Parts: sequence; structure tokens; C-alpha cells
Amino acid sequence: MPTWNTRGLRGSVLEEMVNHTIDAYHEKGLALIQKIPTPIKPINIEKETRHITLAYFDQKSTVDYIGAVQGIPVCFDAKESAVDTFPLHNIHEHQIRFMDAMEKQNGVAFILLYFSHRHEAYYLPFRDVLQFWTRAREGGRKSFTYEEIDKTLRIRIKGELFLMFLEQLQMDLLRRDS
Repeated sequence: MPTWNTRGLRGSVLEEMVNHTIDAYHEKGLALIQKIPTPIKPINIEKETRHITLAYFDQKSTVDYIGAVQGIPVCFDAKESAVDTFPLHNIHEHQIRFMDAMEKQNGVAFILLYFSHRHEAYYLPFRDVLQFWTRAREGGRKSFTYEEIDKTLRIRIKGELFLMFLEQLQMDLLRRDS
């Protein structure tokens, strides 16, 4: 079996945590969120095993997850960093456009950011992501730092498997209303 050595698998530990969390939220009737697969175009397929051995990305994906939480449309991307600086080139322009469109439809867009070296996760509201993105587009810093994120939106990690982010989503919603 071929080993995939792509940049797309860097956040697989985070993805596993998010997937466990959204499954638990679904089982409890709290949310319905789905992982959105990145579309690929197979080039080579082994005839006997029908395994794809060569493929390329067919089109740009939107965000990692889309769904609804208690009737509120949500979309988010899961990002991971092994250092205290997060390069904004890891958030693509088509993702910013999609999250912005979600917000304009009265949905909620955000990023779940996991600092693996700290074993800390944070909810980044789209407005904060957009502020960092705009700063970079206007010639400013092309990344943001751990120090710049809102520490009140730290996500509790439960049992090494779950990122319990609904509390931070609720905090985000309350801040929008005030």
C-alpha cells in the first residue's frame, strides 16, 4: 500500500479529534456537521485491488466542515500549528470567500486552531481570521501569533479525543448580539 506524503495529511490528529467530537455531538442531538472531502481525479487505479495509486485534486475545496448547530448554519476549517506562529498562506482565498458568504447568510464561520506543541486548541471567529487576512493583504504581517488570539476562546480538550467547541460557538454568538 502506498504511503501518501502530502501536506494535506499534516492535521490528521486534529481531524481525528474533530471527527470524534462531531460524532458525539450528533449522537447527543446537538449538531449535524459533516466533513467535506476534497474532490480528486484518479489517474491510475490498480486493476486487481481498485486502489487509487495516482490522483490530483480536481477542484478547490471550500472548508473542512459544514453543518448546523441547533438550527444555526456553520462552516469551519481545522488548522494545526507546531509553533506559536500561524502562516496565513495556510488559509486560502477561496476559503475566506466561502466563510464570508456563510456569514452573510447569517451562518457562523470559524477556524479550529490546534497548537500541537502546547496541546491547546482555540476557536477563531471569522471576524478575527478576516482581520488577520486583511492585515496581510494590505502589506502587513503574513501570519498571526499565539499571543494575538483571544484566549477566552480556548477549547477544552476532553480525554485526548474531543474538542468541545460548542461553548466557544455560544460565546461567539453572544458577542455578536451585544
